Amino acid sequence: MIQLAEKLKALSDPTRLRVLRLLDHGELCVCDLMEGLDLPQSKVSRHMSFLKNAGWVQSQRKGKWVYYSLAHSDDNIQAAMQRILCELLPDRDEAKEDYARLLAFLKTKKADSCSTDG
Repeated sequence: MIQLAEKLKALSDPTRLRVLRLLDHGELCVCDLMEGLDLPQSKVSRHMSFLKNAGWVQSQRKGKWVYYSLAHSDDNIQAAMQRILCELLPDRDEAKEDYARLLAFLKTKKADSCSTDG
């Protein structure tokens, strides 16, 4: 029960719920999350640390960036909550705005990458 309470506590912050919505898109680096959330790196990193410690996200370092994705859990309660959140969060206005910012940034990022590739 203590672990479940910690997992639920991690979801008590609106920014962390916004993060889960963005990560439903797939693996994202801190810079992607910064753009989507319109927050500085220090705040994003603090929220990611909290979510990671609670078991909601996992991370992987690639070069100088840390990439995050939704964690896969064997805990039935966490898995069910994650499914529900991923289903319902996209309908929230703030989540829609975050996701639109993220997609615009990723489109620009991809275009810049393609233009420098040759």
